[in-house]
Amino acid sequence: MQMLRFLYRKMWNTRWLTLSTLLGLVMAVAFTTSIPMYADGSLKRVVAQTLQDNSEGLPAGSLLMRYQAAGNEKADLDALGNVDRYIKEQIPGELGFPADTFVRTYSIRGAQLTPDASTKIDPSRRRQMTIVSMEGLKDRVELVNGQWAADTPQNGILEAVVFEEALFRNDVHVGDLFSYPLANGQAPVKVKIVGSFKPLSDTDPYWYQGFESLLGMLLVSDSAMEKALLKEKNVPLQLANWYYAFNLSEIKTSQLAPLESKLNRLDINLYQTLKNTKVDISFLSILQDFKRESVQLQIMLFTLAAPMIAMVFFYIVMNARQSLDKQRSVIAVLRSRGGSTRQIVAVYLLEGLLLGVIALAVGPLLGYLMAKSIGSSNGFLQFVDRKAVPVGFNLDALLYGAAAVIVAIAATVGPAVAAARSSIVSYKQQLARADRSPGWQRWFLDVALLGLVAYGYYLFDQRQVLSIETGLTTDQLQVHPLLFFIPALSIFALGLFFLRVFPWLLRLFGWLGRKFLPVPLFLTLVQLSRSAKSYYPLMLLLVLTLGLGVYNSSAARTIDLNSKERTLYQYGSDIQIQAVWEGFAEDLPQQQGGSQGGQGGQGGQAGQGAGQGQGGQGQGQGQGQGAPGQGGPGGQGQQEPTKIRYVEPPFEVFRELPGVEHAARVLRTSGNVVVSGKTTGEGSVLGIDNVDFAKVAWWRNDLFPAHPYQYLNLLGAYEQAVIVPTGFAQKYQLKEGDLVQITIAQTPVEFVIVGILPYWPSQYPEQRPFFIANLDYIYDQAPLLPYEVWIKMEEGARATPLVEALQQKGIGLATIKDVRNELIAQGKHPARGGVFGILSLGFLVSVAVSLIGYLLYWFFNLSSRVVQFGVLRAMGLSRRGLTGMLLLEQLFTAGLSIALGIGIGKLTSYLFLPFLQTSENVRTQVPPFRVVWEARDTYQLYVVVTVMIGIGAALLFLHIRRLRVHQAVKLGEEK
Repeated sequence: MQMLRFLYRKMWNTRWLTLSTLLGLVMAVAFTTSIPMYADGSLKRVVAQTLQDNSEGLPAGSLLMRYQAAGNEKADLDALGNVDRYIKEQIPGELGFPADTFVRTYSIRGAQLTPDASTKIDPSRRRQMTIVSMEGLKDRVELVNGQWAADTPQNGILEAVVFEEALFRNDVHVGDLFSYPLANGQAPVKVKIVGSFKPLSDTDPYWYQGFESLLGMLLVSDSAMEKALLKEKNVPLQLANWYYAFNLSEIKTSQLAPLESKLNRLDINLYQTLKNTKVDISFLSILQDFKRESVQLQIMLFTLAAPMIAMVFFYIVMNARQSLDKQRSVIAVLRSRGGSTRQIVAVYLLEGLLLGVIALAVGPLLGYLMAKSIGSSNGFLQFVDRKAVPVGFNLDALLYGAAAVIVAIAATVGPAVAAARSSIVSYKQQLARADRSPGWQRWFLDVALLGLVAYGYYLFDQRQVLSIETGLTTDQLQVHPLLFFIPALSIFALGLFFLRVFPWLLRLFGWLGRKFLPVPLFLTLVQLSRSAKSYYPLMLLLVLTLGLGVYNSSAARTIDLNSKERTLYQYGSDIQIQAVWEGFAEDLPQQQGGSQGGQGGQGGQAGQGAGQGQGGQGQGQGQGQGAPGQGGPGGQGQQEPTKIRYVEPPFEVFRELPGVEHAARVLRTSGNVVVSGKTTGEGSVLGIDNVDFAKVAWWRNDLFPAHPYQYLNLLGAYEQAVIVPTGFAQKYQLKEGDLVQITIAQTPVEFVIVGILPYWPSQYPEQRPFFIANLDYIYDQAPLLPYEVWIKMEEGARATPLVEALQQKGIGLATIKDVRNELIAQGKHPARGGVFGILSLGFLVSVAVSLIGYLLYWFFNLSSRVVQFGVLRAMGLSRRGLTGMLLLEQLFTAGLSIALGIGIGKLTSYLFLPFLQTSENVRTQVPPFRVVWEARDTYQLYVVVTVMIGIGAALLFLHIRRLRVHQAVKLGEEK
């Protein structure tokens, strides 16, 4: 009880430090718990997408267990009953998911039916059918003719119903009587068809076997199958199926591993209960996919969040040390007056546990909000109002939160243990050695960390780390977790190294200006150089928080921009439409073939193809049209090739569509390229109208030596002009003014090179050289080919009205591509949302921690130096001089740390962000990767810094104004 009273007084006397420590713990718990919450919600989104993707086949949660008799083996009916009860009663409870569908199917060996003499049907027709029972059949079908089969044989005759279509397929009727032969010399069974049915729903998972299998089934009641056939007549069971369609929509990450284990064990349990019973279809592979994606997502997010979580822990430790430093003298007195180390440590441990319990109660609630924010993230610091990821509390989140609390308590109680072992004498000895360098400086930890960072940079540069397959993708950019851990380590290491140099710089400035520096500045330099160690925590916290904030913002902006630009470059414009073109076949002049001709080639883009055959002493050549089209064979005599003449749909219609800002004709085709009489292979030909294309295409001006409009102007100035890729021109030593010949639709067309460019929207020169030419000139020289229509849409305009308008005008659409839909789909990917959400929250937490840490540090720093300020005032230093000294002190510590943090963050971004490209997409990254900084992010940091300095200065003025010299200068020492 006395310990609790002492703890209460201790926490009350240091209530601001206690509250700040509690705030740090809450943030640590919230950040840590938000990740498994988001991963759990993302899993539900992945499950929902998987269920949607698998809607055409069996449901994703399908589980089929099967007993298959081996040869003439007879199933043990008691064991069959046991396995049936196990499957129906225990498996749903073990798996823990509701079953949307369950069906049990028993069947005996199939046989050829023999019509009874009283049945007037064709006895010569072969009717192979099987007696089957399906549990719950009546609830899933509608009786069309007749009646339901009785549960017991009527006058020795077994009644059955059949699928309605089976009546027609097998040429049978309701009321027909058949003899069904049995195996092992048993007497045949009389079976009468008493009714027919049709399913209530064609898409019900109940029909997992398909309707084709129903055509050969004589369906009897469950009671007739089990009692009359299996027990009374002792007919061997041939096949038993138990099928479940489980609803996995509410699956949680914590359930994946146990569920996987239970499904792996299921085969053993079934076989031990009834031999030859096994799992035939399972959702184990889907679970493994879910588990792999969930684990990968959590690893990536924890790696991204690790620097921010470490920063929060550092903030907690800094607060704990500040609190401990204020109480060191009290602890030493308690030790000297008989207090044991165990009692003192117990007080701090109890305090940590109390704060930890409060953090565990409050932190997950804040973590829930953070997880929801991550789920609604659409970019860096962009949280959209849409249906967010369905997050919720789970056991994993609480375990992670408890682990965060345990780590934080261990980090804060550890120094208290060392302090509790100190007596008043040892404490005074430690004060006398307060100017001793910290351990990380004596052991050169900062230099070692810089070496580790340099090695990591070397591995990144050699692509040895990024070549490791992680399976973690954000759109088309791979995000390797180490690309956020190593840069954070570099910021920390550079911050430590700066702290090593900081006292040397202060001493140098003080020595150089000792004769002419004003008193406040000289006192500031003396104070900082003598007690630089006490400023290290604040300075390192500011460097770390602001450096991480800059790096995270730059990384998020870089990932977002490059991913978006890759997609925009790939499409080339907002919308691409390929209309349906009408074509008419037209015979070409006959061409002589050889003695044995070859076969025509496959049609190209417009359905054109050329076939060539060689045989005997001559050649046969033919053209074929189609989609893809097949060239005619070169025959022994003659062949009659054809070509297609297309009718162009009205283009002006596209300009007048709702929401269309601009439209342009764009021909995509390929042709054989000839340079100086030599074939260089095939290339992609893009025929455009230069004025229209300039208005619809997506441009990034830094991709071109000059503005792209200048090259479009050159196309307009010369009708035969062509633009070629840089690599192609270098390979064949081409320059402006040279001629190239391209065969388009079997027609050679000559062009003059007017521009050489490395890139062009939608073209990938590394895969295939491109040739940009005038569309009208191509149509003048070659046959009319179908072109695409590229459209620039108005802001916010949708594609659906556009499609409807085209349909009303009688223009059919072959394909339509909307880049905006692709960007929206990318934005909804859980990994992308997780990356941007974590980086956004990390940036905000960095800003908050730096602000709170700065204010708390200076508040307690000023409070602990009351005697020093009083002495300086008593010695004659004016209030203005004291204020100036403290402002300079803030400038040399906080101001320098802020500038250094922002600078280190930008340097780290410049060094490491280019490695966001993997070894593979370095070659395929078009347009080229670029690192970006958003000015508004830096401005936000500047605003926070201004607020910090302003509040710090206000605290300083308020503190000095309240200072009373007669109260500050006193005998004794400060406590």
